[in-house]
Amino acid sequence: MLVDSHCHLDFPELASNLPALLDRMAASGVGAALCAGVTLERFPAVLDIARGHEHLFAAVGVHPDTQEGIDPDVDALVRLAADAKVVAIGETGLDYYRLTGDLGWQHRRFRVHIEAARRSGKPLIIHSRAAKEDTLRILAEEGAEAIGGVFHCFTEDRDTAWRAIEMGFHISLSGIVTFKNATEIKRVAAEVPLDRLLVETDSPYLAPTPFRGKINEPAYVRYVAEEIARLRDMPAEALAAATTENFCRLFKVTLPHART
Repeated sequence: MLVDSHCHLDFPELASNLPALLDRMAASGVGAALCAGVTLERFPAVLDIARGHEHLFAAVGVHPDTQEGIDPDVDALVRLAADAKVVAIGETGLDYYRLTGDLGWQHRRFRVHIEAARRSGKPLIIHSRAAKEDTLRILAEEGAEAIGGVFHCFTEDRDTAWRAIEMGFHISLSGIVTFKNATEIKRVAAEVPLDRLLVETDSPYLAPTPFRGKINEPAYVRYVAEEIARLRDMPAEALAAATTENFCRLFKVTLPHART
């Protein structure tokens, strides 16, 4: 069984046909998924989806690209994270790719999320794009190694992956690993310790080959896993089992099929 460790099922492209999407997940052997929040305004929809399905989970946070809307504070995030269906804080982090200028507000918000994770005891989901040094520095300054988490949709280099792992974080790979020109990501996929590896879609974005350019969905996470298994010269079933075990351990969940 596979788990999609990061998707956005509340986004209109996916939410509009959720029953069929969940059927395709099951048919592809994807037994669970984590729906990450990007704004506090939209979080109720994320939580409703998770509450409605035993095999779906939620994370609460405000994406670093989001400047408008409710700015999170520690107390609010901790309160929302208290729901049993919320297994993580995020996604949060830094993004210097899309935004420029004075990004001090991103740093302040990132620190708020880290403190909320420490107080709630739930791991972080990190978004880091073109900001690896500041991301790692702030995580270290705020003591994030005490709570850990995952660098989702990893797009940085091998050195960054190892530094994140040394701080107690996992590395999650998306459909990017299937792209022909993703040389460094393929290298990371082949070398990251198996017990620190997760797979995801980040759907509706970044559909893997052979669906590149189309709307992504959790069922397609198997193409991510199959490519990583090929790069590691191991059976796809073993890769699926390992990443599913990692997901359950990191987010402290028991999947429905594993209950007795």
